[in-house]
Amino acid sequence: MKTILWATLTANGNYAQSGPENPPKKEALDDFAAHVKAAGNFIAGRRTFEGMRGNGVPGPFADMDIVVVSKSVTEIQGVTVVRSPQEALRYLKQKGHQTALVSGGADVHNSFLGQGLVDEVIFNVAPVLEGKGLNLLIDTDNYRYQHVQLLDCNPLGGGVVQLRYAIDRTVS
Repeated sequence: MKTILWATLTANGNYAQSGPENPPKKEALDDFAAHVKAAGNFIAGRRTFEGMRGNGVPGPFADMDIVVVSKSVTEIQGVTVVRSPQEALRYLKQKGHQTALVSGGADVHNSFLGQGLVDEVIFNVAPVLEGKGLNLLIDTDNYRYQHVQLLDCNPLGGGVVQLRYAIDRTVS
């Protein structure tokens, strides 16, 4: 199964934190919806999913397989709750999915990346700089590089640029 990590980052590389002063860009939200539709699923952490649910999720994603990774909650109505990234991937594979879309948040992204479970990353870079923020961490104990290959660079509009990379999983 191909695993794609999807994220919106700020121009200075932090996770884009949305809120009243910085609402999510429509172009990034539309791109997310297109990727969910193509994959037929998405994986999110509990806090991220709860934030999304406040925006009407599952709404347009009602027919999609939504998987929430949580160590503290065992059940959320309308979605499948699992304890680990491996369990999320196993579930989606058993459901017949060819692609898993990992959509957030930072803890889930870092868990998938740190365990070498991601084949491709899609970063939508928003036109904003953020003083404080969360970062992608592929290894919290050691300093290492994870090599990637640029697959595509595409302006989405509204100042949002999408970068798509393949991750070389043979070298770590």
